[in-house]
Amino acid sequence: MTVHRQNSLEPLTIDNWRWQPFLNHAYQALQEFSPEPYPIAEQFLLQRSTTGSKSKPVEVTTATWACRTSKLRQVRAACVEAGSAASVLNFVINPSTDFDLPFFGADLVTLPAGHLLALDLQPALKTDAAHTDSVWNRLIPIFERWQKRLPNGGPIPEEAKPYFSPGFLWTRLPLGEEGDSLIDEVVTAAFNEYLRLYVDLVRDALPVSRARSQQLLEGQKGYTAYRAEKDPARGMLTRFHGSAWTEAYIHDVLFDL
Repeated sequence: MTVHRQNSLEPLTIDNWRWQPFLNHAYQALQEFSPEPYPIAEQFLLQRSTTGSKSKPVEVTTATWACRTSKLRQVRAACVEAGSAASVLNFVINPSTDFDLPFFGADLVTLPAGHLLALDLQPALKTDAAHTDSVWNRLIPIFERWQKRLPNGGPIPEEAKPYFSPGFLWTRLPLGEEGDSLIDEVVTAAFNEYLRLYVDLVRDALPVSRARSQQLLEGQKGYTAYRAEKDPARGMLTRFHGSAWTEAYIHDVLFDL
């Protein structure tokens, strides 16, 4: 498996990676905000290992790309390619608390049992109408347009509900031609439209007061603490790269607030 990284601002390229077009599109969409590199420790930029049996080992590549802008504290992509064992893009935009913005979250996961795909503009303060209403009024029509074309992914845990919006697009798709077709025709379009809305929100966002910024910071801390504690990739990453590396990656890179 080859990973190409021309410089720290250009998106990494992983050979034969299912989710490469999604990361490429996100990179292009962010260019209007003049991104600059976000510091990631060397040991987390690229990690390799093997999984599977001794007779049939599978190479695992885990790579990280990140940037930041004046309104976005951290934009990062966690990328895993492990052949038939797993193919993952976890793409999260963490806004600066100087602006009243939600998180952007995309989880695009292929496992031996099928595709698990999720998109959302996730609130830092779900019960705060000033934080949510203007976003959800624009997000829910997008969600409804695409959700009806995809099977529902099933219920989410009660404890997770404060961290998702009513526009949480969540689906499970089978491997093979049917799933690939839905990814190409529906999930790609939904990802692009969710991201387009988020870019519009960022473009229009105005600075908030110091008191409001502190409220948003506390909300973001709650969100990132929950995500770090409940990260569903923990088991997979531990199996691939060991517990010590995985815990450091989760707490120091993926959810570093």
